[in-house]
Order: sequence, then structure tokens, then C-alpha cells
Amino acid sequence: MTHHDIVIVGGGCVGLSVAKHLADRTDRSVAVLEKEHHLAEHQSGRNSGVLHPGFNYPPGSQKARFATEGTRRMKAYCVEHDIPCDELGVLVVATNDREEARLYELADQATANGVEWEILDSQAAIREHEPHAVGQAALHAPEAASVDSQQYVYTLARDVQNAGVSLYLGHAVTAVRHTDFGYRLTTSNGTFEADYLVNAAGLHADTLAHELGVGEEYQVVPFRGEYYELTPEKADLCQSMIYPTPDPDLPFLGVHYTRRADGKVIVGPNAVLAFGREAYENTQFDLNDLQETLTYEGFWKLLASSTMLSVAWEELNKSYRKEKFVEASQKLVPDVRESDLHSSYAGIRAQLVSDDGELVKDPLFIDTDDAVHILNAVSPGLTSSLPFGEHIAETLETKY
Repeated sequence: MTHHDIVIVGGGCVGLSVAKHLADRTDRSVAVLEKEHHLAEHQSGRNSGVLHPGFNYPPGSQKARFATEGTRRMKAYCVEHDIPCDELGVLVVATNDREEARLYELADQATANGVEWEILDSQAAIREHEPHAVGQAALHAPEAASVDSQQYVYTLARDVQNAGVSLYLGHAVTAVRHTDFGYRLTTSNGTFEADYLVNAAGLHADTLAHELGVGEEYQVVPFRGEYYELTPEKADLCQSMIYPTPDPDLPFLGVHYTRRADGKVIVGPNAVLAFGREAYENTQFDLNDLQETLTYEGFWKLLASSTMLSVAWEELNKSYRKEKFVEASQKLVPDVRESDLHSSYAGIRAQLVSDDGELVKDPLFIDTDDAVHILNAVSPGLTSSLPFGEHIAETLETKY
């Protein structure tokens, strides 16, 4: 049996960031348990790689603070460690009067959050930035950037190991229980004891918390986001990032264009219920996970909303009918054709839902006397990972 003072379950960008900041702040023995044999296999590596500068979050909120600070710190970290990171900027495009009014709300939030912005008030102004995008107005945020998220996670891992943190790959936690001394964790590769626990298990964070009687009023409902990629000869249809105007009532952004740090242009994602927490293909399913979702009262309360039901149907169509995905893509870039898009990868968002059917839109962690459970490291989780990890490390520090 192996003992560490602090054990972190989950070796994604948040778990590793917590480890990094604990190593900076304490000489206690810290370990990270990651169930996969390779890092960035799930949310931390299956994302768009965008650093969101913080114009889309309410001033004074944790999301706003973590996003603005996270963007700045991530850029500096990438420069220090030679991680690909391109500051390309983003255009948030409005296609009608209601959306244009929303752009000015975003501009007010950007000002309050200290984010640079510019309103482009005509199609001609939009075309100066993105020659193939269409809209009646757009908000330009030049600080948005594209980062290689997988290289970032692996660099964090090297950092924490160099700082003395023990990183155990291929150690899936199969059981956890509270003991008189702290915690006993049974894994697929041995048993661990810990005085303090950090639950950063992402898609499985609620399961781990529920074993300890924590956060039982919440459950993760997995939503799959599927990406297409522009063929190389059509990659010039997007020079930076082209986003639709976000709906403040929905947590999902909608289909958008992102030029990645490797030069590829990805389009997406949609947001469809996944039939398993790791069901990355629309033909995959996990009976236990699916049963858990379909028997969860909060899920059915969520779908009781006519808005959510309509959105769910639209997103399902985008998953199984490519022409519907293409139609959504053409709202921003009409020149794109079905033959210009080919399937790329998919990610799954660990969307936390409350028992009353509400989507939890803000970061949520629950701390006890000797543990911190990160139940909702919600988007922009990658962007926020450095300050969020530091915040969790500070919270844990007060316990010892």
C-alpha cells in the first residue's frame, strides 16, 4: 500500500494544475492518479484549444476572473515552455438586430473584465478580418488565441514531476472510502492511502464524490461535441476564429470555426447527449452510463423545457445528418460546401445538472474537512486551468 499526504484523482489540465500549485506551496507528498496510460485522452485533449479572453462572462464572476487571468498566464506559460500558441483573435458575428444588440452587451462585459474589443459595424468591416464570413456586425476580440492543448498537458505533467509530484498513469480508481486517517483508494494497479483528497476526475467526478456522500444533488450528464475539419485546400475560408453570437440562456456556443495552432481549421462542435461518458462516436453507447442518465430525474426536468427540447432535436440532427451540420456552418461562412468538410474528432463535456433540472454554468467545487471535489470545471476549463488549479490548491492549503 502506497501512502501520500495528498492524492489528486485525475491527470487532466485542472488536476495537474492543482498538483503544480501544491508543489509550489508545500513540501508535502503529492500524487496524481490518472486512469489512462496516456494523458489528455478526454476533456483536456479533446477540445478546440481556444483561449477565451473573457468577454462572454459576467463581470465579477469566477468565470470572468479565471478566463481573463487564465488567458494571460497560459500565453506566458506557452512562451516559457515553447508550446504552440497563436494569438489569432476571434470574430463574434451577429446576423440580425437581436444578435447585434447582444454584441454591445458583450462589449460592456469585455470592458468591465479588462478585455480588448472592437465593434465592426458592417459587412465590409467584417470582410477586412475574415474575407468569407457574413454578418451585419461583429465583435472583434484580438486576445483570443489557439493553443496545442495536448502539448500543454504533457508539459504540465513534466513540470509537476520535476517538482517532486508522483504521477501514476494507468491507475483507475475503482473504489474510495473515508477512514480514520483520511482516504483509502483502490485502483486498477494497487491501493493508496492519503491524508487529503482532490477529486479532479472530470467525467467521473460526480461518481467519485457520490461514493463519499458528497454532491449527491448533482449528476454529470455527458454531452458529445463533434468536429469537422476543412480540407487543406479550403482552409483559407477561415483566417482566425469565427463564432456565432452566444445565447446567454444556453451553455453551448454553437457551430463555429477555429484555426488551430497546427494550421488546421476545425468546424463545430454540436452538442448532443452522449450515450456514455466516453462514447465518442455516435454509434457507441455504455448501458450503465445511459441508464444512469435516463433514470436521473434532473435530466428529465431539464428536457421539460421546450427550449432545451428544441435545441436537443436540432443538435441530434447535426450529429446524424451531415447536411444539417453544413447548414449550421454556412450561417457564418456561406462559401463552405459539404465536400469541404470531413469528420475529425469528438469531445465529451462533463455537464453538471442539478436535481431540479438546471444546467450548472459556473465552476463548482465542494470542500470538506479533508477533501476538495471539483464537480464542474466548466468551459472555459482549459483557459482557466492555471488560476483555477491555484484556487483549489489555496483552498486545500487551509485544511492542513
